Amino acid sequence: MMAKDTFLNRKITLNLKGQLIDLSKPCVMGILNLTPDSFYSYSRVSSVDAALTRVENCLTEGASFIDIGAYSSRPGAADVTEEEEIQRLVPVISAIRDRFPEAKLSIDTFRARVARESIEAGAHIINDIAAGEMDEAMFDTVADLKVPYILMHMVGTPQTMQKNPVYDNVSLEVVDYFADKVSRLKKLGVSDLILDPGFGFSKTIDHNYQLLNDMENLNIFGLPLLVGFSRKSMIYKFLGITPETALNGTTVLNTLSLQKGAAILRVHDVKAAVECIKLVEKCSSMDISLK
Repeated sequence: MMAKDTFLNRKITLNLKGQLIDLSKPCVMGILNLTPDSFYSYSRVSSVDAALTRVENCLTEGASFIDIGAYSSRPGAADVTEEEEIQRLVPVISAIRDRFPEAKLSIDTFRARVARESIEAGAHIINDIAAGEMDEAMFDTVADLKVPYILMHMVGTPQTMQKNPVYDNVSLEVVDYFADKVSRLKKLGVSDLILDPGFGFSKTIDHNYQLLNDMENLNIFGLPLLVGFSRKSMIYKFLGITPETALNGTTVLNTLSLQKGAAILRVHDVKAAVECIKLVEKCSSMDISLK
């Protein structure tokens, strides 16, 4: 069952511009892609109206957060200029804030300037796939903005990360990576941190499953864990299917991660993830009541 000391009995809060968000129970982050080349075609939107429709659906289905990205991080994705990334993001953030003021917005970017302009436009959280490695100004910017920061493990860039990734022990190396990053961020006064192991980033299929198997190791930091398995190649390539048919596999891996302490499920399919959380929670509550 779910690790009680990492999930049910730990109260974790995030400060979103003065509003405290409780993460002591897991929640769902819905994905909104403002890119023409994200690997899962059904997640892409190409207009402000389409983005608003996607956000409405996510909120109706139970998403606690909306993660907005304007730079595809799939392996080998084309580069996007900083200006273009901002031009894609800011109008959508503004429109969402006007239409859905209750929405809690995370911005998927590795660029400090994009992070700043997105927060100023009304977003709440920065989700950085590079954990400061691709923009040396990111840590200072997050500290200055005083917003929650999701830092992910990745080696290289989206263009290079899948070119023969090698580890002596992927699980231990991810722990070491976060130990350094968390120490540096806390010295800067950043307290609202979320760790993302980076499933599918600079890792082979075997690396991904080893990391999932050992995910409890990351609970030593006492920080919320975000996982993103949704329809990724570690599922569809292993099973010999496609992203379009990988929802069942996504739910299986989400279930395993919840049992290992995941606090946030980042997904394309919000309803399925919300149901997954409810069922795992029910099993855990029965386990407690019988003791």
